[in-house]
Amino acid sequence: MGTMSAAAGGDHRVATERHGHVLLVRMERPAKRNAVDAAMTAALDAALNRLDDDPELRCGVLSGGAQAFCAGTDLTGGAGDPTPRGGTFGVVTRRRSTPLVAAVEGAALGGGFEIVLSCDLVVAGRSARFGLPEVTRGVVANAGALFRAARSLPAPVARDMLLTGRPLGAPRAHELGMLSEIVDDGDAESAALALATQIAANAPVAVQETLRAVQSIASATDERDWALSNEVNQRVLASADRHEGVQAFLEKRPPRWSGR
Repeated sequence: MGTMSAAAGGDHRVATERHGHVLLVRMERPAKRNAVDAAMTAALDAALNRLDDDPELRCGVLSGGAQAFCAGTDLTGGAGDPTPRGGTFGVVTRRRSTPLVAAVEGAALGGGFEIVLSCDLVVAGRSARFGLPEVTRGVVANAGALFRAARSLPAPVARDMLLTGRPLGAPRAHELGMLSEIVDDGDAESAALALATQIAANAPVAVQETLRAVQSIASATDERDWALSNEVNQRVLASADRHEGVQAFLEKRPPRWSGR
C-alpha cells in the first residue's frame, strides 16, 4: 500500500497515494458521483502538477474509486475556472510528460468521459459506461470530446454518442479498442496500478519521449479543433434551449425545447 494524502485545493476532493514510482490520484466526492466543482478542479490540478513535477514519479493513475468515475461538471455551481497548466477540470488541455492511466468503475459521463479521453490508457470494470449526454441537456461537449471521441473510437460510434447521448458499455468500448483492459467490477484501480507499475519500470527518458511524440502527433490539429469547439459552445450557451435543458435536468422533468 502506498502513502496517502489529500491533494491541495480547498475542500477535500482528491486523495493521492504514492506506490513506488506511481502516483494514484483518486477523486473522492461519492455523494455527487465525483461531479467536478471548483474545489475538485483545483485539487486535480495540484495532484497532476505533482505528477509532472516530481522526477521520481514515472506514471500516474486517475481513479474515481469503486462506485463512479465522474458524472462531469457540477451543474449547480460549475467546475470553476480552467487552470493555467491543466485547462478545464485541471486536466483536459494539460501537456503531460508523465503517462496517465484512467481507472474507470461505473459512469464516466460528459466531462467525466472527456477526462478519460485526456488520459493515455484506460482500464475499466465490466459494468462501466461512457457517455456524452450533453445534447439531452441543451449543451455541447465542450471539453474535447467533439474531436477526441473520434480519436479513441470509430467516427460513426463517436457521432452516435455525441448526437444521441446514448452511453457506451465497457464490453463494447473494449471491443472497439478504446480500453487497454477490461476487468471484473471493483478491480479497475488495482489493474490500472499494475499497468502503471509496468510502465514505470521502463526507461524514464524513453517513456517520456515516446509520450511526447505520441501527444504531438495526436494534437497536430488541436489549435483548430479547440477553436471550433469553443465557437460552437458559445453559440449553444447563448441559446434558450441551453437554459431549459439545465433547468429540466435539475427539476427532474422532460425538457421543453424551443429550438432557439
